[in-house]
Amino acid sequence: MAVPAQKSNNPGKPGKKEAQPLIIAKTPAEEQRLKLERLMRNPEKIASIPDRPKEWNPRAPPEFVRDVMGSSAGAGSGEFHVYRHLRRREYQRQDFLDKMSEKQNADIKYLDKVEQNKQAAEDRTAKRRKKREKLKQKKLIAKKGKIETNNESEDEVDKSSDKSEDDKEEEEEREDDAETPSFIMGKK
Repeated sequence: MAVPAQKSNNPGKPGKKEAQPLIIAKTPAEEQRLKLERLMRNPEKIASIPDRPKEWNPRAPPEFVRDVMGSSAGAGSGEFHVYRHLRRREYQRQDFLDKMSEKQNADIKYLDKVEQNKQAAEDRTAKRRKKREKLKQKKLIAKKGKIETNNESEDEVDKSSDKSEDDKEEEEEREDDAETPSFIMGKK
């Protein structure tokens, strides 16, 4: 049995997908949305991420200059333009070198500032650590003192309870002694 061929809307291009209508983005957000939609239509396709643009570098000055312009008469009218171009290029190179040195100086200053901030933070931390240690020691000493006073008071309570028992016994003896006469009658 023969399978009928698929019919497409575009005659002459069998099996092709319909072309999507052209959508023009009116805002940057819409443009970004359209780009994401296009990427997500085929998730297996690798998305190319462009590299960062390389920093502009001036062309290095030539090591050997063959056509040196002198101050002699007879230079053609085109020589001025060549001279002007060389001068402009040299000024660009010098500006670039100045900017690079400023950037390096700024980086060095930044790193120095970061180091100073780290040192200051470390100093503050050390100072606070020392303060915490002192406070910890004071608390420990106070706790030991409190424990010792509690122990001493317990000892005193024990002693006072022992003393109070002894006092009670002595008082009882005195009471007993009070019942007996302090002198014996009839004896001399």
